[in-house]
Amino acid sequence: MALQSSSTTAVTVRPITPNDGAKLLELIHGLAAYEKLVPPDEAGEKRFLQHLAEGKRFDGFIAEVDGEAVGYTIFFEIYSTFSVRPRMYMEDLFVRPEFRSTGAGLALVKKVAEVALSTDCTGMEWEVLDWNQLAIDFYERIGGRHNTKWLRYNLDVDALRALTGG
Repeated sequence: MALQSSSTTAVTVRPITPNDGAKLLELIHGLAAYEKLVPPDEAGEKRFLQHLAEGKRFDGFIAEVDGEAVGYTIFFEIYSTFSVRPRMYMEDLFVRPEFRSTGAGLALVKKVAEVALSTDCTGMEWEVLDWNQLAIDFYERIGGRHNTKWLRYNLDVDALRALTGG
């Protein structure tokens, strides 16, 4: 499937580095505003920058147009005991609204897919908010399928403490 952007804007994608911390935090705040979520607080931002510097907890790519950061993705491996191989989990994919339809989102997803293939992953996973039709349409255009067989559950930190008595 060949997908092309509807613009001639030259998008470059490169791996994130610790020097991208401020750019990434700005984009993360943009994603939080778009998703109507609370962005990281000051302590969270410091942890993010520390994790970025350590380079162990996640990987990522940043999309740029004329040297300006316009989007990013954060991803990491998860492991399947059934296939006995890793899968790639894309935690974030965000492109600033004014740079959508430039191919930046597609370029970022392709880079993560390349990493997944090169590391012998059995596939890629991500989540999308049920109201984000723009993202849902994009994911379906690139071949993404909504998995209706599994229901995702989570425990937040308060639930973790209650469970462990901590």
